[in-house]
Amino acid sequence: MGKGGGCVPSKKKKHPSTLVGDSQNDRADAPPPPVPIPEQESEIQANETTTTTVSQSVVSKLKIFIVFYSMYGHVEGLARRMKKGVDGVEGVEGVLFRVRETLTREVLENMKAPPKDESIPEISAAELVEADGFLFGFPTRYGSMAAQMKAFFDSTGQLWKEGKLVGKPAGFFVSTGTQGGGQETTAWTAITQLAHHGMLFVPIGYTFGAGMFKMESIRGGSPYGAGVFAGDGTRKPSETELALAEHQGKYMAAVVKRLCQA
Repeated sequence: MGKGGGCVPSKKKKHPSTLVGDSQNDRADAPPPPVPIPEQESEIQANETTTTTVSQSVVSKLKIFIVFYSMYGHVEGLARRMKKGVDGVEGVEGVLFRVRETLTREVLENMKAPPKDESIPEISAAELVEADGFLFGFPTRYGSMAAQMKAFFDSTGQLWKEGKLVGKPAGFFVSTGTQGGGQETTAWTAITQLAHHGMLFVPIGYTFGAGMFKMESIRGGSPYGAGVFAGDGTRKPSETELALAEHQGKYMAAVVKRLCQA
């Protein structure tokens, strides 16, 4: 018996048809020799397997939905920089969405609000189930989220009923008009939305390091998440505020990646 459990006949043995005393019937009953697979065919099959594996790895990127409402563009500025942070983590992709506006065009014009960027699509509640994690951004209204974002959360009742968002991680980023206008309370009061869905709140703590302790200039943000001071609407996010947003994107992407690989 040769190596391989006898699957390949030994070359020293004669074929059954050459043995003396074998009948024609005996020779007919002998199993045919195995047909070897051509090397070229094996290589083709191996290449097809490799291609399939690569394709699956591309499709299976984790997705973090960056869902925001922005009236004057401050929150949108943080959202764009946050996407850069998410995309910087291998295997994770940030996707920008905006929630539906509830104010009329006339009111927005009187408030001198710039037009929305139509390249960023509006999101529906049903689409939330496709995400592996979330970053929700919104301006403050008396220490809590703006009505537009609240209206969006109010539309997720069916997802709550079916438990579709249970266990999904989420973080917040905000915009306020003044330093005491709710950089912490706006995110803090929003946690109730996650709690009722059974979602996981992911704060950034002081992971931004020295940037969290700078006192030389005005800076939004808190341990709850990135933030920006809008003032009367004309102040633009500082580089420090944008850098904190990018850091939160990277931090959130790392957390989502770790949770999904557990």
